[in-house]
Parts: sequence; C-alpha cells; structure tokens
Amino acid sequence: MDRKEVKIYPLNRVEGDLEVFVEIEKGVVTEARSAGIMYRGFENILVGRAPLDGLVLTPRICGICSTSHLKAAAKALDMFFKAEVPDNAKRVRNVTLIAEKMQNDFRHAFLLFMADFTNPEHKNHSLYREAVRRYEPLKGETAIQTIQETKKVLEIIAILGGQWPHSSFMVPGGVVCIPSAHEINHCLFLLKNFRQWYERRVLGCTIERWLEVRNRSDLDVWLDETDSHANSDLGFFVRFAREAGLDKLGKGHGNFISFGSMDMPENTAIKSHNNDGLFLPSGFTYNSRVHTFNQEKITEDLSHSWFSDDGAKHPFDGVTIPYASGSEGGKYSWAKAPRYDGMPAETGPLAEMVMAADPLILDMVREDGPNVYLRELARLVRTTFLIPVMEQWLKETASCKEEFYCDHGKANNGGGYGLVEAPRGALGHWVKIGGEKIEKYQIITPTAWNASPRDANGVRGPWEEALIGTEIKDLDNPVELDHIIRSFDPCLVCTVHTINLKKRSRTIFF
Repeated sequence: MDRKEVKIYPLNRVEGDLEVFVEIEKGVVTEARSAGIMYRGFENILVGRAPLDGLVLTPRICGICSTSHLKAAAKALDMFFKAEVPDNAKRVRNVTLIAEKMQNDFRHAFLLFMADFTNPEHKNHSLYREAVRRYEPLKGETAIQTIQETKKVLEIIAILGGQWPHSSFMVPGGVVCIPSAHEINHCLFLLKNFRQWYERRVLGCTIERWLEVRNRSDLDVWLDETDSHANSDLGFFVRFAREAGLDKLGKGHGNFISFGSMDMPENTAIKSHNNDGLFLPSGFTYNSRVHTFNQEKITEDLSHSWFSDDGAKHPFDGVTIPYASGSEGGKYSWAKAPRYDGMPAETGPLAEMVMAADPLILDMVREDGPNVYLRELARLVRTTFLIPVMEQWLKETASCKEEFYCDHGKANNGGGYGLVEAPRGALGHWVKIGGEKIEKYQIITPTAWNASPRDANGVRGPWEEALIGTEIKDLDNPVELDHIIRSFDPCLVCTVHTINLKKRSRTIFF
C-alpha cells in the first residue's frame, strides 16, 4: 500500500486564516479536516450591553458583508420590540443588501477564485494565456475593472446608509435615513452604469437574453450564438471550467440551506418566488427535495471545536466558551459545526438559486449535483435577477410618500432572531434580552455552515466532504484543493477573530 501523507495547506486569497489538513493515498484525498485558526469573541463582547449596541458592533464582524450583519441584527430587534417596518424601510434595507451581494460576488469571482486559472498547473490549458490576461492579480484586465466597478456600486450603500463598510442606518422599526429625490436618482444612475458594465463585460448580452437560458442545452446555444457571449467573462468561465473539469470537482453532501432574503413590501410591483413574505425563499434541500425551513431545527455542535461542549444546542440555548488547553484530542477548529435537523448543509449563491427554483441551476444540479463549476456559475448569474428588483425598489422609494421608520416602543425582556441571505449565504443572529441588557447573543455565519468541522457523529462539514475523492496531480501545487475551497467563498474573519501568535504544536487525529 502506498504511504499515506498528511499535508497542511494554509490557504491565501480567502477572507481570514484557514488551514486544510488532508490525507492522501495514491494521489487521492481520503480524509480532510478544515481548521479555522482564530477565535471570534463577538458573542461574548455583546453580553451585558444595551440592545441597540448590536447594531454598532456586529457590522464590525466583517468588512465585506457588514450590511448583512446589520440587517440580521436589526431584524432580531424588530422581533424583540414587535416593531412594524414600513415599506420604504424594507426597500432601502433590500437595496443596500443587494448592492453588497453584487460587489462581493464579482470581487470573489474575478479577484480570488479565477486567479487560480493563472496557476502554472493550468499552463497546458488551451485558454491559459487568455486567463492570465484577464485575471492575473493586480494586472488582469477583468481584475482591474472589477475593482473599479464594484467600488462604484458600493456608493449606493454609502448614499442610503451614510457609509460603507460598518454602517448603522438600520434600526428596529426601519431606517434612520430619508433619501432625497436627488439621492435616489444618483443611486439609479450608479446602478444603470453598473448594469451596463455587467451586461457588456460579464454577460456579453442583456439580462433579458440571459434569462432565456433555462437548461444546459440553452446554455450551449447561448455560448455558440455570438462572439460576445463566448468572449464575455461568463462565456470564458464556462469554456475554461469545462475543459479544466471543474464540474467534476467538489460534490460534497448535496444538502443546501437558505434562510431566504429581502422582506417584501406590502405594496410593490415585484413578485416573490413563493409568496412567503420574502423575495428569495427559505428552505432546506435533502435528497434532492426542498423541505420547509424551520429555524428551530438549527443546532450548533461543538464536539470538534475549541469550545466547552455540552451537546448540540439551538442558538438561543448555546454558549460560546473558549476551551483550548492543547490536549483536546479530536477538537481541531475555532469554527463551530451548525447543523439543520442534525445534518450539515451547504449555503451560498448556489443554495439560494436552488431554493428559488432557477431553471438552469436546477437542471444542472439534478444531473451533476453540486460542484465547483456550479457554485461559481450561480455566483456570476444571480445578479441577473437582483438588478431588476433593485431598480424597481429604488423607483418605488422615490415615488412612495410613506414613512421610513415606525416607533417601536419599549420592551425589557424577551428575544428575537434575524435571518438573512448574506453574500456568502445563510446568516443568523439570535439575541436574548433581560432587564434592558443583552443576556445572550449567538451568530451563525455562512462560512460556519460551509467550513464546519465534524459533529459528534463524525460527519464532516460541507467543504471537508467536498474534498474527499479529489485526485491531486501535483502534491506541491494542489490547485484542485484551492478550486474546491474557494468555490465556497470562505470568510474566516466572520467565523473567528483573534489569534495567539506564539508558536504552537498540534496533533491531528484522523
């Protein structure tokens, strides 16, 4: 039998610090563990503070998705105060969340993920030189344009929310901003320019033309239809990914979770996907069936995390007590292990589009299951249905004379939770309040779902499972592992937050 080797891969080009431990036999990954190597203490920082402090502190968890944390915190307090949120406030909250999603999707795709297309391991790929021209870090044509264009779309959040990142304009009962007609028109102007770039550079066609692509056959027709389609960044991605075999990498468990996103205004021309009060529906997919989502089925397992462990618990009952003495045995990550109905679940744009029953994505998932190619494809095209609703809600905000805030009154004791679809997937905040002080605050981020360690039953987290069975061509340059992990868009700064810089030794048990 060939000698087994344990390889330790610190990954760069992810948000935060991540180590991946894999066991390889005959060039194939047979075991994998993902270690978040920093501790995040935001839950404990919030205990004892005033309820509204969460609106200021939690957006600091992440500089990429701070609007998402703000909205989750605001929704949790909406529930606690039993606050009514006016339609205009819902529109402003939604528009800013969409802007944040779009900037993240393209920065991740073109600056972090597709930079791996320039890896020397792909030097024999027929499109390698073109990939370097487009995506070489700090030099590639698309990479430079992405920085320029996504910066502009973020101005929408700054106009409506005062700043980005770390804004605090959402409050229980609505928002504190009342945008003028000039400010709304400025937002529409910025969005129009971003849409033009997206259609010209990324899609190579109008959004309306892309939405006609409803299955794999339609995609092939679209790709061959014109040079503008094939040579767009989306067309290039499809061609490169197929030749590189990315559709064969990173399957994982096949479970998906989405909390749903964007509360629907009562009076709007936009239609939700399933009339549950959200534009994007919630759900949990297991064995290819979508099940109704119930947040009470969420637990956090700490059996393999560096925390005191008292069994898997719902976030309202869970605690965050660091415990890492150096002799924990099977504990190996600062990330917790979220589970839904006892099962791991992948989250992100692919999960979001599965719940929304996007016909192209569903057709491809049914045939191939989840994979690296589909995760990135979903990330590149979900903007096609986000831009139109964003435009409509901005126009409705300009014409609607309703309020942006309703007084929420007072409350001393109780709790609430806020669930949103952040750029990377399902994000939840749970808060308990007593005597006008925060007694408990628990946060589950999208990367906590995807990067979770094993649970008490030994079941791997989503991207740990996605690594199993991967063939590694060059152990000194395992680009296959890079493709798989980065397809989940890791954000370890959301998952963990402080580190002991002293040199440490570690025993990993497989």
